Amino acid sequence: MTRSFTFTHAQTLGPDGWHDAPTHIEGAQVSDHAEGREIDVSGFLLLPGIIDLHGDAFEKHVAPRRGAMNNLTTGFAGIEAELASCGITTAYLAQFFSWEGGMRAPSFAHEFLAARTQYRSLGTDLRVQLRFETHMISEYAALSQLIDMFGIDYVVLNDHLPHAALEAGKKPPRLTGQALRAGHSPEAHHAMMRALHENGDRVEEALRSLLARHSDVTFGSHDDASQDGRRAWHALGVHIAEFPETLEAAEAAKALGDAVVIGAPNAMRGGSHNRNVSAHDLIRAGLIDALASDYHYPSMHLAMRRLVNDGVCDLAQAWALISSGPARVIGCDDRGVIAPNYRADMVIMRQEDMRIMGTMAQGRFTYLADTLAARLL
Repeated sequence: MTRSFTFTHAQTLGPDGWHDAPTHIEGAQVSDHAEGREIDVSGFLLLPGIIDLHGDAFEKHVAPRRGAMNNLTTGFAGIEAELASCGITTAYLAQFFSWEGGMRAPSFAHEFLAARTQYRSLGTDLRVQLRFETHMISEYAALSQLIDMFGIDYVVLNDHLPHAALEAGKKPPRLTGQALRAGHSPEAHHAMMRALHENGDRVEEALRSLLARHSDVTFGSHDDASQDGRRAWHALGVHIAEFPETLEAAEAAKALGDAVVIGAPNAMRGGSHNRNVSAHDLIRAGLIDALASDYHYPSMHLAMRRLVNDGVCDLAQAWALISSGPARVIGCDDRGVIAPNYRADMVIMRQEDMRIMGTMAQGRFTYLADTLAARLL
């Protein structure tokens, strides 16, 4: 039986701004009419569901303690519950495919993707962003296989090798800890890193082949630090700049017509914990298309509150950075706004304290709390 109901008396953020007209839900979509019950949500704000393009806070659910990963599938219920409580209705789980080992290893990426296919979501759109280390020349074929096997639509290209230290023949920082996580001796891990560093001349050709092979996949770069670096990625066909470290890199991306995604924790804190460029400065300059949760799911909603309280932008502008903005960046044209024929993905926020009281994904409540629950029951 199709679910059909109408929210009334809310302040709703629509495509053209705020309004108080009824919002009709028919099945998994917003509709121009509905036959079922009317639900009075006066005192609440009705906002588009949050879309998170990069979040890795899921790791604590699938592996709450080192070695405690007997069944990854059981962790997805916890992941979805946390996402829902944070108003996130579409989430890209940022899973490494890296030489760094442990939960970042290629073998774990395969295991994680297989577990994801076995989990039946309550409504949240759980997707996977693969974070691929570019110097792993021998793994490009395996990456392609995973993309095809699991329908991956978003890949971000990383390079976490400490090239300066490796070029100078020095011991990289944090070598012993990384080696233990990867199950290597420090000497073997160092030798592996040196071998990957030597692949530098082969990376561009491998990347060109990868992008040509997967022309239907969205590719992004990570931690761009310079104009030249962003221009090089653009020339390869990589059109998302994820977490640029400098104003110059973000400006270069926008000048080229590329999308810029910045970490919501940066906006929530009012600055980067790594002393990179401030999200507030980038937003004031009109250089940001979307925020992403990075390592902290609540930061999406909390960043919005900080931006509004600090006068960086108004609520509608701040919310666009976590809803319609991410939808445009990733090409999801069926969500990110509350309007007929769009997915019924929305956040119901108490107006008096801007606290999330309900989250709906595809017309289903995935989170419901306090006074809003009393209204429905």
